[in-house]
Amino acid sequence: MNRRNTRSGHAVENVAHFFVDEAGDLTIFDKKGRIIVGEEGVSNTFMLGIAETPDPQVLADRLNVLREGLLKDPYFTGVPSMRSHAGKTALAFHAKDDVPEVRREVFKLLAEVDLKVFVGIRRKKRLAMDLRESYLRDGVKQRPESLYDDLVTRLFKERLHQAERNHIIFARRGKADRNIALNDAIQRAKRDFDARWRKGIDRPTTVASSVPSETTCLQAVDYCLWALQRMVERREERYFALLQDKFRLVLDRDDDRRHGYGEYYTSRNPLTLERLMPVT
Repeated sequence: MNRRNTRSGHAVENVAHFFVDEAGDLTIFDKKGRIIVGEEGVSNTFMLGIAETPDPQVLADRLNVLREGLLKDPYFTGVPSMRSHAGKTALAFHAKDDVPEVRREVFKLLAEVDLKVFVGIRRKKRLAMDLRESYLRDGVKQRPESLYDDLVTRLFKERLHQAERNHIIFARRGKADRNIALNDAIQRAKRDFDARWRKGIDRPTTVASSVPSETTCLQAVDYCLWALQRMVERREERYFALLQDKFRLVLDRDDDRRHGYGEYYTSRNPLTLERLMPVT
């Protein structure tokens, strides 16, 4: 078994820690069935991101120390998002809400830490056409949650056999408890891996849900997704460039220009603005 040695020389269990969040939304149609992708308040894409780190406590401690230091900095006195009652930066880092000076410090920290990021992208206009055709053909409406769970399965397919044990924390979505569905998606990932490689590996895996203010490492996923989303939706590359070496896989599921199953960007096929298919 693959075990990690401590400084004392004692072997400890090798545990893979994964943190999962999303960017964008899964809104595609209005109540009358019209496609509203790209309209005000509706994103053009939906992304699911996974961050893996070998020592989540180290990452969490560094993020918390940074945030506490910034909150004490008189430069940010009076900044609305930094006030305790606002429930924003004072509570947790969130790239959409943080002011640019705060974002810069978080990006600098994330560039220094041990982090691997895996992301799946769905292009919602393309997805809308597929869903409409599927409904006309089969008469069945696909639930938004099934699209989320499909990305979970695809992204975890090659991730869950490398350590002795896996621990996965998902950012909580709404009030519904989806742990059963998420566990099912993880089990499908394991079955898909075994069906391909026939290795018979089934590592113990725990699945839980949390929020970024309680599980600090989820804040790192949020920042990585925000950087990628800016490049995909706005063609703005500079944030992604800061963390580019952290992204081990970006699956652009609806970019079928070369392959029907989508485009896989890895170290062998790096994602660049020139290679990225425009959203519109």
